[in-house]
Amino acid sequence: MDLTYQRLIGLITLLSCLLPHTVFSFTPEQVRNYAFPFSLTVAETGQRIAWVVNEEGRRNVFVAEGPEFEPRQLTQYDVDDGQEITSLSLSADGNWVVFLRGGEHSSNWDGEATINPLSLPFPASVHMVSVPFAGGATTDLGEGMQPVVHPNSRLVTYEKDGQLWQQAIDGSSEPAALTKLRGRNHSPTWSPDGTHLAFISDRGDLAYIGIYKGPDASIVWADPDFDRDSYPRWSPDSKQIVYVRRPGVGGKPDPLLEDQHRPWELRVFDLASRQSERIWKAPTTLAGSYPRSQGGVNLHWTGDYIVFLSYEDGWPHLYRLKPGDPEAQLLTDGPFMVEHISASADGRYMLASANTGPDPLDKDRRHILEIDIQQATQRVLTPGEDLEWTPVRTADGEFTVFLSATVQRPPQPAGLKRGAADWKLLAQSPEGFPADRLVTPKQVVFKAADGLAIHGSLFTLGKTDKPRPAVIYIHGGPSRQMLLGWHYSSYYSNAYAMNQYLASQGFAVLAVNYRLGIGYGYDFQNPSESSWRGASEYLDIVAAGEWLAQQPDIDPTRIGVYGGSYGGYLTAMALGRDSRLFAAGVDIHGVHDRTLGRYQSRFEIDRFERSPDAERAPRVAWDSSPASDVTRWTSPVLIIHGDDDRNVDIEQSTDLVQRLRQQGVLLETMLIVDDSHHWMRHENQIRVNAATADFLIRRLNATATH
Repeated sequence: MDLTYQRLIGLITLLSCLLPHTVFSFTPEQVRNYAFPFSLTVAETGQRIAWVVNEEGRRNVFVAEGPEFEPRQLTQYDVDDGQEITSLSLSADGNWVVFLRGGEHSSNWDGEATINPLSLPFPASVHMVSVPFAGGATTDLGEGMQPVVHPNSRLVTYEKDGQLWQQAIDGSSEPAALTKLRGRNHSPTWSPDGTHLAFISDRGDLAYIGIYKGPDASIVWADPDFDRDSYPRWSPDSKQIVYVRRPGVGGKPDPLLEDQHRPWELRVFDLASRQSERIWKAPTTLAGSYPRSQGGVNLHWTGDYIVFLSYEDGWPHLYRLKPGDPEAQLLTDGPFMVEHISASADGRYMLASANTGPDPLDKDRRHILEIDIQQATQRVLTPGEDLEWTPVRTADGEFTVFLSATVQRPPQPAGLKRGAADWKLLAQSPEGFPADRLVTPKQVVFKAADGLAIHGSLFTLGKTDKPRPAVIYIHGGPSRQMLLGWHYSSYYSNAYAMNQYLASQGFAVLAVNYRLGIGYGYDFQNPSESSWRGASEYLDIVAAGEWLAQQPDIDPTRIGVYGGSYGGYLTAMALGRDSRLFAAGVDIHGVHDRTLGRYQSRFEIDRFERSPDAERAPRVAWDSSPASDVTRWTSPVLIIHGDDDRNVDIEQSTDLVQRLRQQGVLLETMLIVDDSHHWMRHENQIRVNAATADFLIRRLNATATH
């Protein structure tokens, strides 16, 4: 090695240290080279924990035990085959781990059906698996759904073909049917003492809570009525059940274009008297409606209190209630949301992730919130610039375990000892990950045409001596929120990586938290004339484009847009309605015709008694569809879709492609056979990322600044 080369290497090293966000670029594969953890859970005794890691499509279970919490890989699935791991749980004694392998359980339909992204002639079925915590061979427990471990830690109860089944956790016994009832019987929940099994019996327009005691005892029904009952939760003494009641399907049709109150209540059923009583009824306001949030009502019976989530004060907050109390008491107070909610084993605390803290930027972050149920007080356990979510507490109360990320570091599990200020990471980012080359997104706030304030995250790499191209990223959902750092969802963690890559290629990237999203209150999440009833959220996408066009370092003729799912819908709307503003875009499995396919049923075509606005509603839905704007569409577009999509039917893109071809729009396409909405194969996700970046770079004439 000559002296000149040595000096060059030394200079590069020095610059890398002095400029952590240097202009040296990286590949899409490098920024996706991280292991994504999820499904963190704890045993009901001791300090044992388990979680799932997706590393480039290889999904495996990891375990650890306090106080050291050294991670240990428990399973050995070494192929990127698209088979997810869900329903992860530990037995009460911590000696067994049980999970479900296969399917796509975050989909809108057919989540429990086999998925086959390898296009195998005979794909693997969705099946249950058990494995000893200490390690060893996995046991295939066969087909089944929603596996739960009996309190005795020896049996697994589950749903199969709409009935309840049971077998030994080690596979030593044959599966045995517990029921052969009408309807779909699911969501088994054992009483703490292991003597009774509560479940939901779905009968179509109605649903009941059933209680199973044994093969020779009649099922006890918890005060069935012409309603839909759900979320059975046992009292700590195994003598009562609290559950949610909503009205059955039917009644006079409501207006389609107006929000209506969605009533719900909490009831307690007493096993000895076989009587139930209503203990709480939701306020008859729009905000008091049945919550649309992660975990739904998040119902718990912990210690002396029943804890649940409601939007009644305008935010998704927790409330406590004792049977017999005249009203529920607010537990989480302030302009923030809570999600990823769990209870401590001693019944004293609730834990949640929340977008609150001492920093105003915390509105676009997540921190761990501890709620003292008895004292009705709250405190942020993890303040700072990092992000934390999905907290659980070990059974002995000594450790709070959660997932943690920063702006530069992807998510990793972490443990916080009781009384400590700092937490320990349980894993590290892989070698070669470009953490030191990622930019810090900046929170920006701008106003839509109607005056509503919209938050966004702006990714830019250094200064530029000439105007740069820009891209707007639109999340899906739409009940989502992009964060100032790596995301707790694998789908949006990928989007964060993509935004970082596009920034490295010379783009300014603006991720928009448009109305309909979470994190900013009930009114923001439930705006008028939104979605198929007017698409008012599109105002925020236009405002984002116009805000970018006004920035001195942005070339207003080179602003693009991309997004997936609902983000694909708004991407297509932007290109159809405003090709003058949006020069190109990538539409990934978007919705394009709000009157097509499964959306048709909302208009009650076959019903004699119609909603009062039934004639007008289809017209509004069509006008809220990108398909209606194709004649004005001139900007180039790349359309991507998987043909086993279980969230947005492939017909949505098939239809739009034909319309764009007929219109002569410059169109590129990518069809991925046998994969789904969430790109279950890592290889397919990389293909989508590469195609997205390549299209935007080519069409917007981006030049990397490295």
